[in-house]
Amino acid sequence: MKKIRLTILGGLLCGASFLFAQQTDPRIPPAKDLITYKLPTKSIYHKDWIDFNKNGKMDIYENPAASLEERIEDLLSQMTVEEKTCQMVTLYGYKRVLADDLPTPEWKNKLWKDGIGAIDEHLNGFQQWGLPPSDNPFVWPASRHAWALNEVQRFFIEETRLGIPVDFTNEGIRGVESYMATNFPTQLGLGHTWNRELIQKVGYITGREGRLLGYTNIYAPILDVGRDQRWGRYEEVYGESPYLVAELGIAMTKGMQQDYQVASTAKHYIAYSNNKGGREGMSRVDPQMSPREVENIHVYPWKRVIKEAGSLGVMSSYNDYDGFPIQSSYYWLMTRLRGEMGFRGYVVSDSDAVEYLYTKHKTAEDMKESVRQSVEAGLNVRCTFRSPDSYVLPLRELIDEGGISMETIDNRVRDILRVKFLVGLFDAPYQTDLKQADKEVNSAEHQAVALQASRESLVLLKNDHHTLPLDRNKIKTISVCGPNADNAAYALTHYGPLAVEVTSVLQGIQNKTGNQIEVLYTQGCDLVDANWPESEILPIPLTEEEKKK
Repeated sequence: MKKIRLTILGGLLCGASFLFAQQTDPRIPPAKDLITYKLPTKSIYHKDWIDFNKNGKMDIYENPAASLEERIEDLLSQMTVEEKTCQMVTLYGYKRVLADDLPTPEWKNKLWKDGIGAIDEHLNGFQQWGLPPSDNPFVWPASRHAWALNEVQRFFIEETRLGIPVDFTNEGIRGVESYMATNFPTQLGLGHTWNRELIQKVGYITGREGRLLGYTNIYAPILDVGRDQRWGRYEEVYGESPYLVAELGIAMTKGMQQDYQVASTAKHYIAYSNNKGGREGMSRVDPQMSPREVENIHVYPWKRVIKEAGSLGVMSSYNDYDGFPIQSSYYWLMTRLRGEMGFRGYVVSDSDAVEYLYTKHKTAEDMKESVRQSVEAGLNVRCTFRSPDSYVLPLRELIDEGGISMETIDNRVRDILRVKFLVGLFDAPYQTDLKQADKEVNSAEHQAVALQASRESLVLLKNDHHTLPLDRNKIKTISVCGPNADNAAYALTHYGPLAVEVTSVLQGIQNKTGNQIEVLYTQGCDLVDANWPESEILPIPLTEEEKKK
């Protein structure tokens, strides 16, 4: 019980500091400014267009009536090498890499003074595994969060030469990763519904809430096919059937990208979910699969989702296949993905996929060579928990030395700009309906869909003698046991809402039965022992503490 009380106390203290920060920060706008976002009275903002490059006339890329390709080519023709290379990298958000929540004068001296491709997870509340959500005042409520992302967007539109808007990216496989948002079951739970229409609703709500919060690109769905239940990321897959993954992936993508409210970036491409022994880390190399298995199991969902739902984003994985890293494979990123599947969006790297070329796979001598291999293979945007300088500076060196042609750079940047135009960043770069964000994010209407998804995710394997549903008039005692019985963390796995209210299984049963039925509880066992994961392979005696349980 001490552990439980400490957890609750920690949560209360976290909430108290969150409220305190909100009340005392002088940068917080007054309530009247959190209804509709008001653009500054600057000459670049016109009724139907924005003078992004501040030259006093409507360029083709600023003209909403021009064709998509005309706008892309016009903007590309005006960009310098510095501006192009800045579009090819992600800046991780507040307290991950970026030190500031809102723009500061120092930003004009940073790499992103020439723009940036994307900012990931900015002010979404996630700090690091094991830490409570951020108490930054711009994390919540939704209207204030959207206001803050607008302020960041203003820097890129007003303070950079060409005013290219940033793509705000975020996670979202069980709802948007935000301090609060509609909390859906894990993707594995959603897979158990086998309900296309429902998953399309989940996708729409995820995209809708993401855009209301200020995000324009959500990293979902996951198109990996489950193969080994020992894998620690099994809750992230729809299931073990490639057909199921494809069908629900199509539905999720269509829902998310309805009316281009956000871009859907699917992950992890490709052959990612069959790692050796279900392991992560350094074991994520050379999955042992035949070409037939790769094609029929792992490639199948990607083909269908890209062709039938038109995914605007793909995250390249950091594993290899047949001894060749996916991240540096022209065959996988260009020949198959763009040539065969017809992908027209942009490819973003997963975590240290670029860095792993020289640190893990050993196919590159150093970071510079890793950058060259990745860009030549088809990577558009590097995304990881590192400074964008670590990627952009060696990229610029390669360009100066002739190591990468400008034709290749232009092709990579075109794809990035295409997505930004399609999701409306050059026509409506700000989320102006702040009041609607408060009204709709995690609303009762959206929660009703989450409830339906939760109910349909349940699978009844056995019901001998019609034990279920329980008859409270015939039952005197219910025993609840298991390591997750009194643990609310099960509903807050990564890549989704962080601080929604959660009822544990034990608490739910107690609430339902009241004083009418006696409810007994024991934890039973731990999920893992003190010597895990080595104990899965080697026989290790129990510790003295484990013997007491």
